[in-house]
Amino acid sequence: MRRARSIRARLSLVFLLLLLLLIGLGAESLYSVSCVNDASSQIRERWLPGTRALGDLNNYTTDFPAADAGLSRADSPRERAAIVRQMSDLDRRIEEAENAYRGIRHDASDEALFDRFAAQWSNYRRITPVREPPAQGFPKAAYEAASRTLAVLTARNEAGTRRAGEGSDLAYRQARRDIAIMIFIAGILVAGAMLHVNRSISAPLVGLAERMHRLAASQTDIEIQGAQRRDEIGEMARAVLVFRDNAIDLAQNRQALAQQAAMLQEKLAAEQRLTLLQRNFVSMASHEFRTPLAIIDGHAQRMMSMRSRLSEGELAERALKVRNAVRRITQLIDNLLGSARLIDGRMELHFHPVPVDLTAVLHEACQVQQDLTPDATLIEALDARPLTVRGDVGLLSQVFGNLLSNAVKYSRPGAPVRITSAASDTEVVVSFEDRGIGIPEPDRPRVFERYFRGSNTSGIVGSGVGLYLVRTIVDLHRGSIAVESCEGRGSSFTLRFPLLAGVCESSQGPRQLELMHKNSGALVS
Repeated sequence: MRRARSIRARLSLVFLLLLLLLIGLGAESLYSVSCVNDASSQIRERWLPGTRALGDLNNYTTDFPAADAGLSRADSPRERAAIVRQMSDLDRRIEEAENAYRGIRHDASDEALFDRFAAQWSNYRRITPVREPPAQGFPKAAYEAASRTLAVLTARNEAGTRRAGEGSDLAYRQARRDIAIMIFIAGILVAGAMLHVNRSISAPLVGLAERMHRLAASQTDIEIQGAQRRDEIGEMARAVLVFRDNAIDLAQNRQALAQQAAMLQEKLAAEQRLTLLQRNFVSMASHEFRTPLAIIDGHAQRMMSMRSRLSEGELAERALKVRNAVRRITQLIDNLLGSARLIDGRMELHFHPVPVDLTAVLHEACQVQQDLTPDATLIEALDARPLTVRGDVGLLSQVFGNLLSNAVKYSRPGAPVRITSAASDTEVVVSFEDRGIGIPEPDRPRVFERYFRGSNTSGIVGSGVGLYLVRTIVDLHRGSIAVESCEGRGSSFTLRFPLLAGVCESSQGPRQLELMHKNSGALVS
């Protein structure tokens, strides 16, 4: 039990020393500040008010003889009355200054000297009463006696003020020196305490932690220090020794466990792929297959109920729509198979490139989508020239079908979807632009990831595989795909494919054909 408390006792002593040091430094600081305050209060409460009162007395007593002389020389009663009022005001102010000086605590000698001045001034004022007519002559001796006494008192007050200021400065310097000494001593003691804690506690603990990290990294050829200590650190060092021995045993079995874990991981990944495929199939079959099947069922019922009234043209038209619906189901099945091939990494085995006219593939994809979604507005702005690339027709149809399906699915009913194509000297550029819900900015970097769906697609059926399939097929064709989107305003997907040299030349130059499909698929320009 004594060993278990050894480090705690050391730390307690260190903290107790720091606490006592803090208390001592605070007490010394308070004492020094108190000394400075006492010296300042002497100046503030005694010498400054006394200087102010004596200054007032000097000013007022100096003005009095001039007023007395003016009274003697006054010619009119009005002038004499004004001077009498001035002398009465000076008497009142002198009395106020005397009362202010007497209200301040002074030494007995200063008080005796001030009493003598008051008596001399009273004697002077007895000799020079305010009377009518004015007295002739000026009692110079009485006035000078009072002035000399006031000058001596003022000089003593100035000397006292100077001594008090010097004492205040001395107290401040002494307090600053004492506090600096205490801070220096405190710094030395704190540095010593920190050095002791670092050497005896912190450094050994850091060393043990570093050796445990090395043991965790399978480095068993290390030396454990401190096992001979008889405190908590020694107990930890001995425990690390046991841990090192166990780590050696674990390292011998790690390779076998890693191999077993790898096998289990492969099996788990295979099971997850199978489960995901099944879930995607059920999700897509429950929604995507329902629409073309409903088209087939509706036209079949219509042909059965009106078989006697349908013309050959109407019958052919409905049969064509049934075939388009069947083609859509076939396309969905191809998408499912393509997704499975992507997951299994076997897409290259089903890639059979030949020269392909992208204009024809795009136009056919638009017709299929229009048959599946009659209310959709598809605008074809396609280059009229053959845009020939080297590619797989089936895979390219899946790419265009997925992009068209997404554009229609994530747009409000009737919103236009524009499909454009153009060619330069080296590449074909195809874009799909909609006015749908758009893609939130945080989701755009991940839009082509497998199984990822945007945060604003809640309630819209989808598997999260379509755009990943599109990007993979575009990569197989040595092309590129980019997306620009603004949430709430729509998206634009741009695809670029290498153009076969010499196949896009025409004597008439490049033209662009624009078609708009809306219910009946009418040509607009």
